[in-house]
Amino acid sequence: MFGVPGIGGIISDITGKKNARLKGSVVLMRKNALDVNNIGATVLDNITEFLGRGVTCQLISSTVVDPNNGNRGKVGAEASLEQWLTTLPPLTAGENSFAVTFDWEVEKMGVPGAIIVRNNHASEFFLKTITLDNVPGRGTVVFVANSWIYPQFKYRYNRVFFANDTYLPSQMPAALKPYRDDELRYLRGDDQQGPYQAHDRVYRYDVYNDLGEPDSGNPRPTLGGSKDHPYPRRGRTGRAHTAADENAERRLTLLDEDVYVPRDERFGHVKSTDFLGYTLKALVDGIVPAIRTYVDLSPGEFDSFEDIFKLYEGGIKLPDIPALQEIRKRFPLQLVKDILPAGGDYILKLPMPKITKEDRRGWMTDDEFAREILAGVNPLIIRRLTEFPPRSTLDPSKFGDHTSTITEEHIQKNLEGLSVQEALDSNRLYILDHHDHYMPFLIEINNLEDNFIYATRTLLFLRGDGTLTPVAIELSLPDLRDGIIAARSKVYTPTATTGPEAWVWHLAKAYVNVNDYCWHQGVSHWLNTHAVMEPFIIATNRQLSVTHPVHKLLQPHYRDTMNINALARQKLINAGGIFEMTVFPRKYAIEITSKVYKNWNLIEQALPDDLIKRGMAVEDPSSPYKVRLLLEDYPYASDGLAIWNAIEQWVTEYLAIYYPDESVLQADEELQAWWKEVREVGHGDLKDEPWWPEMQTVAELGKVCSTIIWIASALHAAVNFGQYPYCGYHPNRPSVSRRPMPEPGTEEYRMLESDPEKVFIRTITCQFQALVGISLLEILSSHSSDEIYLGQRDTPAWTSDARAQEAFKRFGARLTEIEKRVVAMNADPQLKNRNGPGFPYTLLFPNTSDRNGDNAGVTAKGIPNSISI
Repeated sequence: MFGVPGIGGIISDITGKKNARLKGSVVLMRKNALDVNNIGATVLDNITEFLGRGVTCQLISSTVVDPNNGNRGKVGAEASLEQWLTTLPPLTAGENSFAVTFDWEVEKMGVPGAIIVRNNHASEFFLKTITLDNVPGRGTVVFVANSWIYPQFKYRYNRVFFANDTYLPSQMPAALKPYRDDELRYLRGDDQQGPYQAHDRVYRYDVYNDLGEPDSGNPRPTLGGSKDHPYPRRGRTGRAHTAADENAERRLTLLDEDVYVPRDERFGHVKSTDFLGYTLKALVDGIVPAIRTYVDLSPGEFDSFEDIFKLYEGGIKLPDIPALQEIRKRFPLQLVKDILPAGGDYILKLPMPKITKEDRRGWMTDDEFAREILAGVNPLIIRRLTEFPPRSTLDPSKFGDHTSTITEEHIQKNLEGLSVQEALDSNRLYILDHHDHYMPFLIEINNLEDNFIYATRTLLFLRGDGTLTPVAIELSLPDLRDGIIAARSKVYTPTATTGPEAWVWHLAKAYVNVNDYCWHQGVSHWLNTHAVMEPFIIATNRQLSVTHPVHKLLQPHYRDTMNINALARQKLINAGGIFEMTVFPRKYAIEITSKVYKNWNLIEQALPDDLIKRGMAVEDPSSPYKVRLLLEDYPYASDGLAIWNAIEQWVTEYLAIYYPDESVLQADEELQAWWKEVREVGHGDLKDEPWWPEMQTVAELGKVCSTIIWIASALHAAVNFGQYPYCGYHPNRPSVSRRPMPEPGTEEYRMLESDPEKVFIRTITCQFQALVGISLLEILSSHSSDEIYLGQRDTPAWTSDARAQEAFKRFGARLTEIEKRVVAMNADPQLKNRNGPGFPYTLLFPNTSDRNGDNAGVTAKGIPNSISI
């Protein structure tokens, strides 16, 4: 696309004995080409603004030093952008290419290894690449930037970009080493306290002290930096503290700009993050108030399943309130028209979720309930049962004995003739256990208005056909006895298919799904992907040069993550934000994730380790993936292991190029500083945990890099892009339960006979929470049309190393083979867990073969490189 050899029409042949001129091309994007208010605007206007002295470049030698400049690489004369080039291969919309000619005699100045770029305009532009062709003794030299260049007066230093060569610190040409060290020092910004501006490029750490609003009487505990509330670090903004709490950071107002993240972490493509940011703001600032008014003016509840389906078939007309009018003024209509179609009426209409598209009642079956535990949006919690009855890990001094009350009599009749012990011995009993997850918090949670939450345990039996079926559900409430929080439990089993008893069983499954939904959102999704990734991003930018092989390996898997996390802190997980608004733990929701983080272990995030820990697999050297699934038809694990293996193979091949033995790794000062900072600062609350690798072997580095890539790509895809398809119809995945289980002899139980749907719907998520929650899930479940999938790179010339390029091609080829494998497995009638009511499991279909954005939208298909939504 750009930055590659063969652009002969642009680069003239170098003539003359002294080779005194080098010609090349600069690819950039003007700010307004990326401006959401200018979608569709011609890219031809004002193109001349970059010509002349608007943008200047100076080459830096990689081989000849300047003794008058601290023995740094010699710097050439300034060159300006020349004519606008139309003869390049087709560029992405909004990109422009310019010619540039350098006075540079290779015999005297050596081979260029870096370049200084200055912006003399009033506004920033996005620099993609600078390519030199026909460099004597070298051929093509590509400088990969992918960076926003602000006006020069905003910087305290020159913007320097390196050629796309790869160097360990000890191998960096001496002429370039000072520039490499300077760049890392600027990015660390340890001498800059903030508050940081949009053009600042500072990567520093901070705790989560910006979620609450102490000045408004709505504080939240600081997460991170304490034993009680450990947490991964986030990017520092340097904003002022609140008046009420000097340890809490002041939140932004509606009039403020976006939360600071280093500008290059906000990639700025119209079709991805800008769209996401505008849409989330439109939802929070306009649509949520309108939904609240709508609910206040209407009966405020759904009465039947058909009532809910009207949301997808005709939509609901929102009241015309000032907040909605303000959206139309503040936000580009193109970006919110999918949520609020143009015209006089404000219609909120959502697409039919996949779970109900083909079969409106398919979600209610026991088969589908169990299948989603293996192939739904949270397939990470199930574990194999190894003892009966299930035991608790809660501290007995505080909680007493929380051993399950499920007995052999409860489940015996549904074990296909086996005894409980025989079922255990043959690996056929499994459990979805949320009891210990929520029991410690239920007293506080159930004191919140309109909450009635149980801690649940669900036992599942593996049938002869390879599918699971639920055989018992235990619902427990806290019971204070003599200073101990004991459990008061009741067990439900599938005993009837019609009448009130059948609906009691449907409600029992709903209470389970309430637990699972909230654990999925807070822990499986937010904590275990978004939050834990940010420290790695910060440390990589602070300690690893862009020329370092590990930086080049990991950088694509960081794209937009700090940006979406900052957006989440401002609009989603903050006090009173959409997350608290729609899940049952409400103001305790994120605090609970801090308690969970205490036991987070990076090594256990690797898929094989996770499966072994949960008893879902065993080590098996004869298996292609070195582990063997005990439950073979487990779509998430089966597809995931193929992806994991491809990632691990790619990482191993790549690292072997640069680390021929352990001594090279041990002597890599940047790598060792990176790892020390990840452990002691970024994840510093866990720095003393024994599981941290010492980072003394190439195998340790390979495992860590594979795990980082897995979390950012496949793990996040598995828990994110199925949200709307599975949860967009909220009876299937409710986020709240509001009433206790109806007991025989009560009015509620009698209503189960006369109007069971109404009882079910009035027990789960209320209308307001449902409308807000599923509106958000539609946004979060969408693939953008400029998505970059696993096995793809946004810049083909990301490295000049042919060995790395070849290894990456092999990685892409393996992923494309996995796509074929997924399609074949989904078509295999023996694998019953791979297809739900009307749609197959494709959340871990890599989509590497999609180069044109054909998979955009809510497709439940594809693994992006990074956590960008």
